[in-house]
Amino acid sequence: MSATVAVIAHRKKTLGAGLDRLRVLISEQDVGELLWYEVPKSKKAPKRVRKALKQGADLVFVWGGDGMVQRCADVMAGSGVPMAILPAGTANLFAGEMDVPADLEEAVRIGFHGEHRKLDLGVLNGEHFAVMAGAGFEAEMIADADRDAKGRLGRLAYISAAVRHVGGPLVPMTVKVDGTTWFEGDASCLLLGNVGTITGGIEAFDDARPDDGWLEVGISTAKGPIQWARVLGRMTAGRSDESPFVRVTRARKVSAKFGVPLMYELDGGDREKTTELKASIAPGALTVCVPPVREPVGAGTGGDDHAAEG
Repeated sequence: MSATVAVIAHRKKTLGAGLDRLRVLISEQDVGELLWYEVPKSKKAPKRVRKALKQGADLVFVWGGDGMVQRCADVMAGSGVPMAILPAGTANLFAGEMDVPADLEEAVRIGFHGEHRKLDLGVLNGEHFAVMAGAGFEAEMIADADRDAKGRLGRLAYISAAVRHVGGPLVPMTVKVDGTTWFEGDASCLLLGNVGTITGGIEAFDDARPDDGWLEVGISTAKGPIQWARVLGRMTAGRSDESPFVRVTRARKVSAKFGVPLMYELDGGDREKTTELKASIAPGALTVCVPPVREPVGAGTGGDDHAAEG
């Protein structure tokens, strides 16, 4: 029986030969009904996803960046319908984590013929996220890296925004993990991670996995360019938890209160300022199409047991 396939596309994002080519590639597969929706910004995507699911979509292709994936995942959580990512954004952190390349033909192939992997999603103030959420320094930095700059500079936009924000003030915070007070004091940034890599390809949480049923929690007390340079240096070296200005742990539930309203973000999309955050993990909430795992080279023949990349 032919599948009903939906495409939810951010029309301002580009990948390969574009949306016309995507339609051709999909037509070459065994597709019954094709539900095609284009939106001018990611904020408009949830309505289209709900419509696609209501119309019986068996597979949903999401064309865009991390913000688009987040908006669609928020609606698809718990549906069991697989999401196929077409990484047409600036950073594409979630696609990278899933080994989905920024190659249109290959990403479509993974959507139709890849494996289905159940992954956790974080939930922050009632909204799901796939990669990472944060408040304070990181959220202000992302909001500052406006769309025009991201379009012109790509990841450099985030770095230039970071430089502008390193001198920001510390804010009184109280953070509870699984009901116990974990941090009380002044901090510049609270991070919640489902995966390890944040903006600019920096490893914030060294051992994070998106299928372990846990939320990574990090807080930074770094202030000013020198201390932030040390923090980012440790992160770049892959050992953020060794920094004297960083505390890292894991939890299933996190709550935070701030002394002043702070902007927060989910997967690169900024949200209104708030003085309170409530977060939790939703285990196995999203089904994602990933490259098939190949048999280990030399399996059963005494050869090296290492898996080839999918």
